Amino acid sequence: MTGYEIDHSRTGISRACYLDIGPEHLNYHGILHGGLVSMLLDVACGQTASAMFCPEDPAPVVTVALNVQFVSAGRGGRVTAVGTPAGNGRSMAYVSGELRNEDGELLAMAQGTFKRSGKRKDP
Repeated sequence: MTGYEIDHSRTGISRACYLDIGPEHLNYHGILHGGLVSMLLDVACGQTASAMFCPEDPAPVVTVALNVQFVSAGRGGRVTAVGTPAGNGRSMAYVSGELRNEDGELLAMAQGTFKRSGKRKDP
């Protein structure tokens, strides 16, 4: 399966990821599978939450909660998920996310809560 890519060209704390939709990403009805929609939003929001703690050396985080609202069906082309900071404390970050198609149409929204999980493990 062709996977998603994290957009490393973004500046600031917001992070994004994208997926070029192929047949392997579609459900039985020919639309982008809801599990992939949720995964893309989780990645973009989690990357944003990580950068909220330390933009220069993002901290590892785990997803505590992710609420996804499906707005429209994705059928092909490239979709992009973007996380936007909504607030944070010492160990928790709150992030909003949007998934849009290449025409800018909103496909889904999310609100996520992420917990800082400690030090990064060495590879």
